[in-house]
Amino acid sequence: MREPPRDLPEQVEAALREDIGAGDVTAALVPPAQRVRGSVITRESAVLAGRPWVEATFRHLDPHVQLAWHANDGEPIAANQVVFDIAGSARAILPGERTALNFLQLLSATATATRRFVEAVSGTGCAILDTRKTIPGLRSAQKYAVLCGGGHNHRMGLYDRVLIKENHIAAAGSLTAAIRAARSHAPGMTVEAEVESLPELEEALAAAPDIVLLDDFSLADLRAAVALNRARGRPVKFEASGSVSLEVVRAIAETGVDYISIGALTKHVRAVDLSMRLEFTAARA
Repeated sequence: MREPPRDLPEQVEAALREDIGAGDVTAALVPPAQRVRGSVITRESAVLAGRPWVEATFRHLDPHVQLAWHANDGEPIAANQVVFDIAGSARAILPGERTALNFLQLLSATATATRRFVEAVSGTGCAILDTRKTIPGLRSAQKYAVLCGGGHNHRMGLYDRVLIKENHIAAAGSLTAAIRAARSHAPGMTVEAEVESLPELEEALAAAPDIVLLDDFSLADLRAAVALNRARGRPVKFEASGSVSLEVVRAIAETGVDYISIGALTKHVRAVDLSMRLEFTAARA
């Protein structure tokens, strides 16, 4: 179940503070009683993500702003579709417009990219994972969007899973030593180890981490790794990563790996094209 992250209010407050600062000097030209209504339209097909951020943005500025949504997070939206209608004080809606749309277009882009990869591996049993390659300050937001797109979250940060990479191995002296140290210092926590070759994989399997990350393996080496793991009774899960594109992701999934992690889901996003159309109504007396 997708739940908005706990730091959502802080993300919205930081974004509004960045944009509005001491006050919107242009919106101040609008009469205090001026009302406005309008709609947000998507110019392209996408997967919606970011409703809680939009709602929190306008609620922060004026709890009386009214929003009527025409789609839920995780649902597809079509080009020229109305995403939501809005009505309320012009002095609240005008300052919040850019911040709200920034969140919605970014998170919908992440969800849309994720959905494309998820659909590309459909039926293989392989899960699509995100990474820590996220926009600073918006990691939990983008990971929420990945869930909206049908993907799965990898670790949130450096604190909730051990992931042993090349530099950790060098510092520990060997892959085996690094895995043993992880078991000792973080008992009960998932331990994942990255390998870059089949000989390294042999060492990793002997040291028994929970997951092995196969970094930049060829398709032939991925198949060989999966066969080796199966011959040993599948003692670990396999995650493939490195230069994964839509063109090759299904072929990678069909090698039999359990997961494919893709940094592009969160770091190569192109914002969904959204537009807010407003109509000013009679000001209240």
